[in-house]
Amino acid sequence: MNLTSPIFFEPLFMERVWGGRRLEALFGKKLPHGARVGESWEVVDREEAQSVVHNGILRGKTLHELWTDYREAVFGAKHASSGPRFPLLFKLLDAEERLSVQVHPPAAIAPELNGEPKTEMWYIAWAEADADIFAGLTAGATKEAFQKSLATGQVADLLHRIPTETGDCIFIPSGRLHAIGAGNVIVEVQQNSDTTYRVFDWNRVGLDGKPRALHIEESVRSTDFDDFEPKLQEKGQSPLVECEYFRIEKLTIDAPKEVAPLGEFAIVTCLTGEICCGDEKFGPGSFFLIPATMKNRAIEAQAPGTTVLVTTIP
Repeated sequence: MNLTSPIFFEPLFMERVWGGRRLEALFGKKLPHGARVGESWEVVDREEAQSVVHNGILRGKTLHELWTDYREAVFGAKHASSGPRFPLLFKLLDAEERLSVQVHPPAAIAPELNGEPKTEMWYIAWAEADADIFAGLTAGATKEAFQKSLATGQVADLLHRIPTETGDCIFIPSGRLHAIGAGNVIVEVQQNSDTTYRVFDWNRVGLDGKPRALHIEESVRSTDFDDFEPKLQEKGQSPLVECEYFRIEKLTIDAPKEVAPLGEFAIVTCLTGEICCGDEKFGPGSFFLIPATMKNRAIEAQAPGTTVLVTTIP
């Protein structure tokens, strides 16, 4: 198969009680009229949600079809024996309001809970002046104190609050309590999982006017109660994030650059400016896949100060 262009997909928009319209204002996403869109699933291969190729000779194919039928051409021989689905999921999140406090189950106990482990990364693509996130526990917080706070509604007192600004990044391993505060627009890269245990929802109701379900027992079992006051990733570090599931670099593109060698794929997220790859141009909020067999694979800035995230699988 002769792949000469990067691959990009149709986004899937998810309405959320905490969502807004900033994906349209910041990135030009064509959101459903009047909907409070909290998530744009940009690259996803799940039974209930599929990315569909927007361009080129594979137009109309799903990501699952690419992974199943064109794996070596698109993703490279390195992944020939990997699992049955593409292992990562990429999203844009718009937190007009604060998200619930939640946790994802670690791999060791996820099967006992009939869930899937999920480790993820948040990159703050845009933040209001007073935006924040919550991650981990305050120093000295105990499991017993946390359980008591659930009964009294004082959970926030035990959560580690971190002010955010555009360009910040944090790693969220499975087992880490977390919540996205209002006023953040986030690029999220995660394991291909949709298991989230909601432990506290700030006493709010859902889109149907009823309190949203909580998963207290699962959350407590999943939480790492030795996870105190985690820090943001150091700005300028390379790679920005690296774990067994993904490797993410933030790059400023000031000259043509190949971000993955021939025979390997990469997923590029444009943060600022504009980039060209093959015969396609991409602005902020765009995600595209550079196929393993694409020969003319360099990315080139079309505007000063162009920055990108580059995600690969170790």
